[in-house]
Amino acid sequence: MRRATVPKAYDLRAALRGKSEITSETTYDQFKEACPTLTRFDRGKVSLGRFASQTPWEIHQEGDEFLYVLDGKIDVVLLNGTRPVRIPVKAGSIFLVPKGVWHRQVPRPVASVLSALPTAHGPVSWEEDPRRKARPSRA
Repeated sequence: MRRATVPKAYDLRAALRGKSEITSETTYDQFKEACPTLTRFDRGKVSLGRFASQTPWEIHQEGDEFLYVLDGKIDVVLLNGTRPVRIPVKAGSIFLVPKGVWHRQVPRPVASVLSALPTAHGPVSWEEDPRRKARPSRA
């Protein structure tokens, strides 16, 4: 049984204070420390990170992912056709990644991004085109 919790507000800038920027050299343990989970909801979570290099490809088969760019700007790259589609998203903007679409975020040059995913996280991949890989690794 879940314990009842008191709802609270989250200060996004305070949550990022003192956290490292996430780069392609960041280890999984460093990533968990640098990208805190603010809260959980449904079967997923709300997290926040400051990115200084592109993320791996990821896909969520059970739900959409909500992105909010707190500062900086990102390109969201989607793989749902024959060519990648890049969509620029600036600070103060949101983007909804459709479920079942491979995607990654590319900061320009550094960006803080809030992510809300109401389901378990799907697989991730560093392959050039993860759609060609039989079994991507799980996050």
